[in-house]
Parts: sequence; C-alpha cells; structure tokens
Amino acid sequence: MSFEVNVRKVVPYVPGEQPNRPNMIKLNTNECPYPPAPAVKEALAKLESADMRLYPDPTADLLLQALSDVYHMPKNQIFVGVGSDDVLAMAFLTFFNSDKPILFPDVTYSFYDVWADLFRIPYKTCALDEKFKLCVEDYKQPNGGIVFPNPNAPTGVLESLKDVEEIVAANPDVVVIVDEAYVDFGGTSALSLVDKYENLLVVQTFSKSRALAGMRIGYAFGSTKLIGYLNDAKFSFNSYTMNRPSLMAGAACVRSVDYFEEITAKIIATREWTKAELAKLGFTFPDSYTNFIFATHKSVPAEEIYMALREQDIFVRYFKKPRIDNYLRITIGTDEQMQVLIEFLKKYLNNR
Repeated sequence: MSFEVNVRKVVPYVPGEQPNRPNMIKLNTNECPYPPAPAVKEALAKLESADMRLYPDPTADLLLQALSDVYHMPKNQIFVGVGSDDVLAMAFLTFFNSDKPILFPDVTYSFYDVWADLFRIPYKTCALDEKFKLCVEDYKQPNGGIVFPNPNAPTGVLESLKDVEEIVAANPDVVVIVDEAYVDFGGTSALSLVDKYENLLVVQTFSKSRALAGMRIGYAFGSTKLIGYLNDAKFSFNSYTMNRPSLMAGAACVRSVDYFEEITAKIIATREWTKAELAKLGFTFPDSYTNFIFATHKSVPAEEIYMALREQDIFVRYFKKPRIDNYLRITIGTDEQMQVLIEFLKKYLNNR
C-alpha cells in the first residue's frame, strides 16, 4: 500500500505573481504603493540583535495594546496572527466544525475553498447577483458558519452595514466572519456590531492600508468568548506565531494614525481619478471601495489586455474563472504609475 493513501491532498491557493523586473509597475497583488509609517523604521532601528535569541511574547501584548488603544476595544476582544490569512485559517479551524456546509460567495477570496478543503469542512457557495452583490436571503439557510469579505475581493463591491447585520442576526447559532481586508478604503466596518452579536468575528490586516504586507500582521475583533476560543486553538498549534520585529513594527504602525489617514486618502483619490480615466476608455466596473478596480472592456477581451500590459512590464491580475474571466483586477498604485497605465491603454486601444 502506498503511503499516499494517508496523505491529505489539496489544491493549493495560488497567490498573485511576484515579478522582479527593473522599472516594472506592479498592480497585481493589492499592496500599498507607499512605504510604511516613518515610526515603523524608527521602531525597527531600536531592535537589538541580541533580542533575537529570545522567544517573542506569545501574548503579543505590545501589539494588542496598540490595537486596543487605537480601536478602543479591550485586549481580550482582539486576536492577532501572521497576516489575516493566518487569522482566517485559525478561525476556520476553530469555528467551522459542523456537518452542515459553511456559506460564502461564489465570486470571492479564493482561499476560502482551499481552507475548507484542507480542514475537511463542507461548504456551499452562494451566487452574487448580476451586480456582484450578496443576496442576503441566501445566508438564511441552514449552515455551519458564514464568511464573506466586505468590501468583496476581487470585485471591490461594498455591502451595507444593514445587510451585514441582517446576516449576522439571522445566524445566532453559528459564527459569522466578516473579512475586512479592504475596509479602510471607504467602507464601513462591522466593528460597531461586535459587542451586539457574540457570534461575529471581524478580521482586518496590515497588508493593504497599513503598508506592511512584508511583515505579515493580521487581527480580529470579536466577543471575549470567540477570542478565547481562537487563542486556545492558537496555543494548541503554535504559541509563538508572531516574531519580535513584527510586533514592534505593528505597534508603531497602528499608532501612526495621521500617516494612515494620509495614505488611504491618497489611494482613494487616485482610485477615483483612475475610475474616470478607465470609463473614458470604454471600461466598466463595479463601484470600488477598495484599493483596486475590477474592470472589463466593452470590446477587448481581458486576457488580451492582460498580456499586452504584461509585455510592457505592467502587471495586473487576471482570473481565468467562471463569471469573471473577462475582468482585470487593477491595484491602485501611485499617481505616476496609474498615469503610465492609462497612457499605455489609450495607445493600445486606439491602435488595435
């Protein structure tokens, strides 16, 4: 008998390409185009090499305290992990253990079905409507838990807080996870609902609006009961999940409120300019509340545009998947980067 009989086989998540070319314009993985807050560099400069021989604080108290102070949430209602992917995976492992399927949208973050397969969690996808909006009634059927991004990825569509609350309130016997990786670009967080609903977990990240994708920091807000269960699972898996530099950088970053507001405002302004320019070129897209635009052209196939951009070392994201195989997900870069993108598209579409 082959040892492979007992191997847990899964189809892995495929992240966006990470090219390394001189003078490239990288608009394919929704990273922040600006550097982290200056306080991050200052915090890391204080790091002593001798500190590396010691384990980091397993409670991550330095980071928890900073998040608590900025978000006005008790530390026992906050969970931190190695990026929001780590937080979400731990939440799947901890909360989704029913024989009933968990529910999430058919067009959404493509890690959800991977985690479900990895942890042997049954799942069912609920189709977004023709405008890529959630159908709230779909989330009132029997289920073992619910997860969805808000705003959604890769569409950029924002659901109202009213609809989010309706879903949470309709499912008191399961955990509802609202994945808010992009909420800082114009969305309304469900954080205000955490104390009202014991079954709600709100997950956010430092990778987008806080410009620390390379540090891998994610966090979640929830009831003391939910956070307690998450910590029990975490400490049964790996007590030292967050390294010392990440804790220091994260705490400095989250306290840099003015800088955070400055760069998110710049990205939003650039996004709105890019929307207008793309529309002039014949692109349509759902109204985005994220740091990307999910665009399709009226006559030119998305894959063709993707390849043409790639030849110019301009990288955007193309998903060859049902319902979205004629869309491009374009991360918002600096003003200069977006101007280069638009100028190339003008020439390419005019000369085609």
